[in-house]
Amino acid sequence: VQLQASGGGLVQPGGSLRLSCVVSGLSFSRYTTAWFRQTPGKEREFVAAIRGGSSSTYYTDSVKGRFTISRNNAKNTVYLQMNSMKSEDTAVYYCGAAAGTIYSTTFNPKTYPYWGQGTLVTVSS
Repeated sequence: VQLQASGGGLVQPGGSLRLSCVVSGLSFSRYTTAWFRQTPGKEREFVAAIRGGSSSTYYTDSVKGRFTISRNNAKNTVYLQMNSMKSEDTAVYYCGAAAGTIYSTTFNPKTYPYWGQGTLVTVSS
């Protein structure tokens, strides 16, 4: 199983970025895929997730209305569109994949056995 995240970079406050994560080696459409982020000295934090099958989406409160998670099953890819970005969005962003998730476990990084390598997002003027 491989997850390859890309799309990070430097963006000004108020700007936009789109992260991508290409997944291989598993039945992508059946898996929940999620984005987490991490800053130095802090725990990995849930950002957004999209369920396999139903494609229901979930967001942490701080990104609701600004970030959108989506997936393209034909391309085995999950996206995170980030708009109206703030300095506090600065972090390394990781994509994760897990099978058989339920609502209460979606937000816990320990639920996800598969991870990408991370992509750095810096929001700064």
